[in-house]
Amino acid sequence: MSLVFDSQFAPRYGEAVDIAPKVKRITVNNPSPFTFHGTNTYLIGEDTLALIDPGPIDDAHQAALHRAIAGRPVSHILVSHTHRDHSPLATRMKDELGALVVAEGRHRPARALHTGEVNLLDASGDTDFAPDIAVPDGGLIEGDGWTIRAVHTPGHTANHVVFALEGTGILFSADHVMAWATSIVAPPDGSMSDYMASLDRLLERHDRVYLPGHGGPVTKPKTFVRGLKAHRKMRERAILERVKAGDRTIPAMVKVIYRETDPRLHGAAALSMLAHLEDMVARGLVQTEGNPAIDGIYW
Repeated sequence: MSLVFDSQFAPRYGEAVDIAPKVKRITVNNPSPFTFHGTNTYLIGEDTLALIDPGPIDDAHQAALHRAIAGRPVSHILVSHTHRDHSPLATRMKDELGALVVAEGRHRPARALHTGEVNLLDASGDTDFAPDIAVPDGGLIEGDGWTIRAVHTPGHTANHVVFALEGTGILFSADHVMAWATSIVAPPDGSMSDYMASLDRLLERHDRVYLPGHGGPVTKPKTFVRGLKAHRKMRERAILERVKAGDRTIPAMVKVIYRETDPRLHGAAALSMLAHLEDMVARGLVQTEGNPAIDGIYW
């Protein structure tokens, strides 16, 4: 199944854009190869509000959020995961608004670090973050005229969670599913086996649209998620082909498999390939000596 990405998106920095009844989007001006045009923050409700993914420490974005809130009470700040483009502003906004911060939990790796291993993504993790409410899978957050259900979707990070606005068919999919690109899954922060299982969880649901953490909406969720699964399976086959062709290292495989990818993303591509190889070694498809590693030899 082919996967078609949608790169059409107007961020309209500093503005609160109406996306659906009782839903507004404000995009941070933090574009990059990893954040696309920037991180999306969402406001839910009319009288008493909820805030989803306040974003990084950014004074202009913080001011834009206050303009959109317009003095109304905010009861909850929901955080999908603890990468620094999504969660750090939660503490400031909590102090200013008196809201409760809701998330799956604190930042942590998807697995224990191997002996001698360094977490290459330490700089991207918001290790200072601590929620007021650790929401369980399927847990409900209820507010003034809205109810949000948490759906745990580990993979991109161990604590990744998406939020469904009950009764609307809207799912705030954060970095798990985005219309513009595939999600980065990079050990030890993330896990490919967890990510694939979380895609299956979403296929069991019947949401009509996803509003992601970066870029525009995913308008045909089931078709797109099936395409994501097929894309990952295709990447797995490509890795197997390179191993059979004699490539023994991740850099050698990246050079061929990601030859048309922006070179600035080759580091992330290598980590994504490591995620695939961890899963493939666990399933007996590929072998390596000891634990799979970014500088390992594979056959």
